[in-house]
Amino acid sequence: MLNGKKIVVVMPAYNAETTLRRTVQEIDRTIIDEVLLVDDCSSDGTVTEARKLNLPVIQHDVNRGYGGNQKTCYKAALARSADIVIMLHPDYQYTPTLLTAMAAMVAYGTYDFVLASRILGRDALKGGMPLYKYAANRFLTLVENILLGSKLSEYHTGYRAFSRTVLETLNIEANSDDFVFDNQMIAQALAAGFKLGEISCPTRYEPESSSINFRRSVVYGLGVLQTAIQYRLHRWHIKRYEYLVGHRLSEADTHIQRAQVD
Repeated sequence: MLNGKKIVVVMPAYNAETTLRRTVQEIDRTIIDEVLLVDDCSSDGTVTEARKLNLPVIQHDVNRGYGGNQKTCYKAALARSADIVIMLHPDYQYTPTLLTAMAAMVAYGTYDFVLASRILGRDALKGGMPLYKYAANRFLTLVENILLGSKLSEYHTGYRAFSRTVLETLNIEANSDDFVFDNQMIAQALAAGFKLGEISCPTRYEPESSSINFRRSVVYGLGVLQTAIQYRLHRWHIKRYEYLVGHRLSEADTHIQRAQVD
């Protein structure tokens, strides 16, 4: 807890058995109040390992996709009375040692939504990021900064912290269940006027780190460009996109998620 704010870390998991323990062991539990894992129908022992670590677990009975997993994560965290929610991948690609810093940036009202950028530190390639992913990241970020009117160093990190107000306001149920969900959330937050901040995060690509293949990366990139164009059309009042309009979660949404947690 920081500044009286309850902090919940959510882990959208898929086949993370081999890296989960290492990730959880580096979480500072003197600051983080709860850690919740949502398993997206893994085929390995992720859930068994999570229970060995005494983590609350939600299991999907079918694979709902990366975005679908996050939808469950955030609703469940709000149901557990979180004031700050931080998404941390359980594949050990992002260092848990930044959790306290990210939480503080939200807890004291500096930002509403914090992104851990792998680009700010300028060592993304040294950390193992594939060259084609780095090049695509830089190109897409340039286009997005132009169309979204922002100045972020990266839009594609999966390490994020949110205030409760952000998650209650954004219409996340209208977003994709695939990887472009991450990008849509940023567009939604900018459309709603929330303050976005960044923190430098080391890049760590290891054999166990989850990563989408080239074909899915292309699909993601096209989705990113579509999102940026839709945002600009929406802001110019040329076309209205419902997912860019705020939508507060109901009490029923959060009660359902509370009941599903082990």
